[in-house]
Amino acid sequence: MLRQHDKRPAAAWLFLVCLFLLCALCASARAFPPQQPQLNIAAASDLKFALTELASAFEKQSGAKLNLTYGSSGNFFSQIKNGAPFDVFFSADSEYPRRLDAAGLVVPNSIYEYAVGRLVLWVPAGSKIDLSKSGMNSLLDPSVQKIAIANPAHAPYGRAAAAALGNAGLHEKVKDKLVIGENISQAAQFAQSGNAQIGMIAMSLAVSPPLRSGKYWEIPQRQYFPLIQSAVVLKRCEQKDLALSFLKFVAGPAGTKILEDFGFAKPQVSVDGRAPLKPY
Repeated sequence: MLRQHDKRPAAAWLFLVCLFLLCALCASARAFPPQQPQLNIAAASDLKFALTELASAFEKQSGAKLNLTYGSSGNFFSQIKNGAPFDVFFSADSEYPRRLDAAGLVVPNSIYEYAVGRLVLWVPAGSKIDLSKSGMNSLLDPSVQKIAIANPAHAPYGRAAAAALGNAGLHEKVKDKLVIGENISQAAQFAQSGNAQIGMIAMSLAVSPPLRSGKYWEIPQRQYFPLIQSAVVLKRCEQKDLALSFLKFVAGPAGTKILEDFGFAKPQVSVDGRAPLKPY
């Protein structure tokens, strides 16, 4: 039979083992801290500056990291249908998010109509074209050899530009002068760089830091279909609560102010006549 004093070495050994394991766990926690929550966001390129500002403000508030990728809405639609690893999609129209919803790829009731986009004519500061005087006829100015627009095949702003040209009776007159950007941001770059003398671009880009030194004229919205822009949370998203919180932030006072600063209007009535959808 072991005497009482014989148990002490075993107890001391057990204490040292537990202490070692505790230190090891603490070291492991320091070496591998909890991962920062992240969202991968696909966004229409008209949001290049506005969404960057929105994301920065939300990151400071939430501690999350938002990874932003910009491009044309139609290309993102195809990529998402084919399994692209995005959590949230900000489209330049409402059609692509609704088609994703119909395909069962969207968190139910998460579509949010966040803004109405505006289409403008834009020229560099040195251009002699008087946009306010000539309006759409500025496209017929003798100095205009190339007109930049986004690709109507997959960019909502490109379709809006094509509709505006048709409704103004100008499409046939200028079709040979059109240079097509992959998205509205690239169309703006064509105009800014001088590869086109004028661009039909998003107001949100016309008022952004790189282009605000130029001149723009807003094309009347009656000349093209409403650019009601929607965002949606995708079912593959593993941080759904975080994604919905970001949509609520965009819908809130701070988000609305940033969007308005970049020329976006807030939807009053949705495309199908209902009140604008709200994120839950």
